[in-house]
Amino acid sequence: MIKTNDLKVFATVAALGSVSGAAKALHCVQSNVTSRIRHLEADLGTTLFYRKARGMTLTPGGKVLQGYAEKVLRLLGEAEKAIKDSGENGGAIHIGSLETTAAVRLPPALAAYHRRFPEVDITLSPGTTKELVEGVLSYRLDGAFVGGTVRHADLTCEPIFDEELVLVTEPACRGPEALDKRVLLVFRQGCTYRTCAEQWARDSGLLPLRLMEFGTLDGMLGCVAAGMGATLLPRAVVQQRARDGALRIHQLPRQIAQVPTSFIRRRDTLMTGALARFLDVTRDPAGAIAAA
Repeated sequence: MIKTNDLKVFATVAALGSVSGAAKALHCVQSNVTSRIRHLEADLGTTLFYRKARGMTLTPGGKVLQGYAEKVLRLLGEAEKAIKDSGENGGAIHIGSLETTAAVRLPPALAAYHRRFPEVDITLSPGTTKELVEGVLSYRLDGAFVGGTVRHADLTCEPIFDEELVLVTEPACRGPEALDKRVLLVFRQGCTYRTCAEQWARDSGLLPLRLMEFGTLDGMLGCVAAGMGATLLPRAVVQQRARDGALRIHQLPRQIAQVPTSFIRRRDTLMTGALARFLDVTRDPAGAIAAA
């Protein structure tokens, strides 16, 4: 009979491709990992890995087992979540979010949620829309706030609120016509707002503009304020800085400006009580994130 711990060891070796890497990830000695793999192969009567000088790769039988191991371990994880979640307003959620959403929209909602359900453990991971979709599809995230509408057979996608994108420049910039030979500041590939910015630049006849990638919102806004170039961001993210005179906001055509923020999750995963309650807070039109 296959043991759960053996499956966990097998799945870790399969994912990392080495015994040493698996031992480090599992916080155990390499001999323990090797022993469990050998026991599993003996129980199943087949070789699961090709041993190489550097690393290990799955045999055809190993590839079959990998698919089942991932499903079994995921179901066990969901069972553990469900049991923990069955307590009074407890549980844990791991949510992904666009950095802009995490910076402005989510803090009031997270604070309100924590006040109501202090026993829930919350993890928030930022990323681009592409990264967040991959995180949800691979079961690393319980759900994520992404830009735009995501269409995928394995995902549900619920619009939560609309963002108005605006052109953001230094205070002295008069408008798009003054951006000749400037830089367009963007997040890395996979960002919905970057896609919108590039489309807007094409439609406005401003290409070629030089693109400069940024990893943080604060770094991007600091460079915009210093006159390096312009960017497209949700109005809610920059309106206070614009009021303070640090930035200038310019309206965009409606077909570019209106971008929904949606919550995505896998169709085949458990909707825990902790996650359901969190979504109730974000959907509440009178709640903390209904308006920035």
